[in-house]
Amino acid sequence: MGNDNAGENARNRQEAFKSALAGKRLPVLTLDNKWYKLLNKTGSVPLKETEDALNQLLKRQGKLNTESKDIRNLKKKLMKEIVPMVDEAEQQGENSKINKKIEEHKRLIEECNEKLDAYEDELKDLPREIERLNLQLMMFTMECCYDIMKDNDKQINETAEWVGAIRIELKKRLIEKQQMEQQNQEIYNYMHDIFGAEVVNLFDMKYNPEQK
Repeated sequence: MGNDNAGENARNRQEAFKSALAGKRLPVLTLDNKWYKLLNKTGSVPLKETEDALNQLLKRQGKLNTESKDIRNLKKKLMKEIVPMVDEAEQQGENSKINKKIEEHKRLIEECNEKLDAYEDELKDLPREIERLNLQLMMFTMECCYDIMKDNDKQINETAEWVGAIRIELKKRLIEKQQMEQQNQEIYNYMHDIFGAEVVNLFDMKYNPEQK
């Protein structure tokens, strides 16, 4: 029954956490050095497979963005070069060499378009997968932190109760100590007055509370 309740509580926390995050832009944890410091602080070990998968997707996204930029620049260059070729072909008429260059540029431009379309489709899907894996890591992190802080709170409360009890006991003992010191001082004074210093000293009963 206890494990069932713990599992149900964990699921409820996860749902509440997801609701609180709805519509919010979350930082990518594996790109945030503070996340690694948090894990070190809590002594938690990250979900290695999820962490690695997320990093691979981020690398893939970066690569696609870089290559897309390079392909667009190449396409722009090819289109700029093909215009004077077409004009030259029109002036010279049938010229297999010029036409061959034009066809080659058209082929390269088409390849650029195909790659850009494929990259664009992949780049549309990547953010959703990155967000999904990032959320897994975030949920894992929240659970680790929650469990540690909950356990710490329990121990903090227990320690606070112990300290409170010790303070009461300490105060009680200090009062008892003062009372016994006062009693000893009064007894010593009476004995000193009644029997005299020489007699009292014979019993090694010198008393100086400041030396205690």
